[in-house]
Amino acid sequence: MNDVKIYTTRVCSYCLAAKRLLAARGVPYEEIDVTSDDAKRDWLVQATGRRTVPQIFIGGEAIGGYDDLALLDRSGRLKTMLG
Repeated sequence: MNDVKIYTTRVCSYCLAAKRLLAARGVPYEEIDVTSDDAKRDWLVQATGRRTVPQIFIGGEAIGGYDDLALLDRSGRLKTMLG
């Protein structure tokens, strides 16, 4: 299974929704809290072009936020990406 990393902040309803979706599918993930880490937040913007959280990576590939994750799940592509 490809590794999943989710970059979050403490106060983020979409972050909670993404973690719930992953947990419901039995997908283990590493959570990286960037609430007080300006360097990681800057890196996220450089890596994804987005300033919002969550930012989710599967197998090192940035897939976007919660809406993108939910779309992958509904289309069945999430299973394929997880390997």
